[in-house]
Amino acid sequence: MPYDQAWSLQRTCRAERAADRCQDLMLLIEHPSVYTLGRTTRDQHWPGEDQLSRETNIPVIRTERGGSITYHGPGQLVGYPILRLTDYCAGPKAYVRRLEEVLIDTLAEWGITAHRREALPGVWVGGDRPSKIASIGVRISQGITTHGFALNVCPDLEPFSHIVPCGISDCRVTSMAALMNTTPDLHVVQQQIAARFAATFHLTWTETVTLEQLTAVMAQPDRNLVPSSIHAPTNPGGAP
Repeated sequence: MPYDQAWSLQRTCRAERAADRCQDLMLLIEHPSVYTLGRTTRDQHWPGEDQLSRETNIPVIRTERGGSITYHGPGQLVGYPILRLTDYCAGPKAYVRRLEEVLIDTLAEWGITAHRREALPGVWVGGDRPSKIASIGVRISQGITTHGFALNVCPDLEPFSHIVPCGISDCRVTSMAALMNTTPDLHVVQQQIAARFAATFHLTWTETVTLEQLTAVMAQPDRNLVPSSIHAPTNPGGAP
């Protein structure tokens, strides 16, 4: 799904969730190639839109999420949880820590040891010179979360070389495929993320539907409560 369409769908879902017209949900998406700018992007983090477009022929979109510039593209699994935050976490920092935990636990299923870095949201691998394997950038509005995380499963990593990923100088980027010397099945990784997310946030998903089905439901002007959407939980209590 193109990034701008996914962003529009997130905003619709956020408004519906804030009005209690749909349940908590999570979108799991693979985007065509795109650079996105977060709220903390600085001039030194990228060469500028004109030059970047000439170098890569990849579009650039400014967003409302936290963080700096990053790249999304085929082979990268992007997750957008749309949740009422106070049902799960004490605040944004605790929420980001839980997202990191989901990704660390997911990677462990493939034998990849990953970790956090202090004051650098995201998930990393390696010791002396860590490489980033997953980025996190979120927004909370009306108490509802949007945006989320991006896990490098098997993307082309070359587009990262044209920017300062996440605004971190000398940031090295890697992927599951690069570490494993084989290409994981994206669908299996998606299933594992959903399972680890449910375990970490203490919820149960009711059903999985396609993005097309969710988009169609959200487009209905006379819709009632959305009974289920992309990984919609039945028990949204959770521990703080």
